[in-house]
Amino acid sequence: MSRVDQALASAIEAAVGKRPREAAPLSGGCIAEVLKIELEGGDLLVAKRSRDGGLAEEARMLADLRRLSELPVPAVLHASDDLLLLEYVEGGDRLAGPAEAHAADLLAALHDITAPQFGYERDTLIGPLRQPNPWTGNWRDFFRDQRLLYMGELARDAGRLPPATHRRLETFCGRVERYIDEPARPSLIHGDVWDGNVLVRGGRVSAFLDPAVYYADAEIELAFGTLFGTLGRGFFDRYQEHRPIAPGFFEIRREIYTLYPLLVHAALFGGGYAASVEAVLARHG
Repeated sequence: MSRVDQALASAIEAAVGKRPREAAPLSGGCIAEVLKIELEGGDLLVAKRSRDGGLAEEARMLADLRRLSELPVPAVLHASDDLLLLEYVEGGDRLAGPAEAHAADLLAALHDITAPQFGYERDTLIGPLRQPNPWTGNWRDFFRDQRLLYMGELARDAGRLPPATHRRLETFCGRVERYIDEPARPSLIHGDVWDGNVLVRGGRVSAFLDPAVYYADAEIELAFGTLFGTLGRGFFDRYQEHRPIAPGFFEIRREIYTLYPLLVHAALFGGGYAASVEAVLARHG
C-alpha cells in the first residue's frame, strides 16, 4: 500500500466524505488506472482514473445491469468521466469448478432478458472505444455493420490493421450470412467476459466488472468468453442445461464471433491481434 496522491485524495473525500489513507494497484488497469483504496476507519473502495474519459458511461452500464438483471456488479459510489468510485468486492479465486457453474447460471439468466431489436438505447463503450448500438431488426446486419465493419475501420484508421486485412474483412462481411444464423430473439449481454472482468470468491462469482452491454445474439458472449480461455467445459455443460446451444457453434460460429473482440484488441494494441484477425479470415475463405 502507498499514500494516495493529493488530487485523488481530495476528489475521494469530496465524493464519499472520508479521507483515503492508502492505495494499492489492482489488476485490469491497461486502459484506466485501478486502485484499491483504504479509507479512514478501514472501509475499502475501488477508484478508477482515466485520462481518456468514458468512466461515466461505465457507471451507467453497471447501473443498467443492476436495474435490468440479477447479475452481480459492484455498486457505483461516484462517477464522472475521469473518476469512478466503486464498491470493493472481494475476488482472487479462479473461475473453475462450482464457480464455472455459477457463472453459467448467471449469464444464462442475463441472456434470457430480451428486447424487440438488436442494439441498445444508446451507444456504449468497450474499453475506451465507442460501440454504436442503433436499434436493428436483423442480427446479421447489426453484426456486420455495427461490429465488424465499424471496428475494422477504426483499427485500420489507427494504423493497426493492415489495409489488405481490412479489404479481406470487407469481402468476408459481404457473405457473413453464410456463417451465422438469425437468433430467435435478442439477448442482453455483458459484452466483455474475460478473466479480468470476473471476480470469484469461495466457489461463487462475486461480481462482473467493466461491461460493454447491448442486445445481441447470446452466442457472441459465449465466443468472447472462450477467446482467452475464460469459459471452459464446466461452464458450457451447465449453460446448456439452461439454454441449449445450436449445432455449429463450436465448429464455426464461435471463431466467427471472436472476430469482434479481436478487432477491438487490434484497434487498441495492433500487433498479434491483427494477425489473428487475418488468420480467422483466411480459415473461412
